[in-house]
Amino acid sequence: MTLRRRALLAAPLLAAPVVARGQGVWPERPVRIVVPYPPGGGLDALARALADRLTPVWRQTVTVDNRPGGATIPGTDAVAKAAPDGHVLLMTSDASITSNPFLFSRLPYDPQRDLVPVSYLLDVHQMVLANPSVPARDMRELVAAAKASPGRLNYGSYGPGSQPHLLFEALKAREGLDITQVAYRGLTPAVLAVVAGEVQMTLAGVASAREFLAVGTMRALAVGRPTRLPQLPDVPTLEEAGYGETDPRTWFGIFAPAGTPAPLLERIHRDVAAAMEDPLVRDRHLTPNGYTVHVASPEASVPLIAADREAKERLVRVSGARVD
Repeated sequence: MTLRRRALLAAPLLAAPVVARGQGVWPERPVRIVVPYPPGGGLDALARALADRLTPVWRQTVTVDNRPGGATIPGTDAVAKAAPDGHVLLMTSDASITSNPFLFSRLPYDPQRDLVPVSYLLDVHQMVLANPSVPARDMRELVAAAKASPGRLNYGSYGPGSQPHLLFEALKAREGLDITQVAYRGLTPAVLAVVAGEVQMTLAGVASAREFLAVGTMRALAVGRPTRLPQLPDVPTLEEAGYGETDPRTWFGIFAPAGTPAPLLERIHRDVAAAMEDPLVRDRHLTPNGYTVHVASPEASVPLIAADREAKERLVRVSGARVD
């Protein structure tokens, strides 16, 4: 065999050990899942459930590292700057990846350059929620009520660029409404403010609103979903109501630092997908909350994220939402 032929045959084998070594011995130490939100929310609960199930699979402790605040920027940036060896992962919402680039003039990270998807996990279907005192049972009645009483209605958000802010500002721009934003320090305070009557409306998912809807201290006017929620079959979708373009499309995903080897991304995705199929995860964290589960592969996640990026750019532009 000639020296050239030997070199050509050996080339793939010379490259393989770097990847094989990363696959074979990974993880070499505990794995940290950074969640740029406070403990207690739906994203955090799912991250902890996955960590519990991945620990025995990976034979290393998998921990959740909550880094709340700063519109998810500090926590996301920490992962973007981490070593691309699969030991530090990011589990976050669309805010970090597709909203912040259009809300902030400068970010310390570039989600397209500095992060790669492990999996687009699921869609979180937000509902337009109102205090029962609001004289509306659907979106058209809400718009009519706002037009009849300019400046009387307000909504609870969790800051500029949050999901309620994007939806209600887009609704204002489309219909010429006079409604006021009241910002709270998180989703839960905004929901509780609606229940207490401090504000009339907000936007939240099934997990946050379920108990209040059950006892009648909140009313669901619409849901941002392709079809109606099985748990709430009488609540129309935003699309049915004629306001589909105002849906801010919330989703959860797992990301790794750019440069993480593709075979390692695939392995992490495969193990996460198996954990998501665990009945304890599915029946406690997924099905009851009305999520649409994708657990897309790294490759399949790319177009899903790209489509949402385009939608967020349009929605931020229409709503006029800017943080700086």
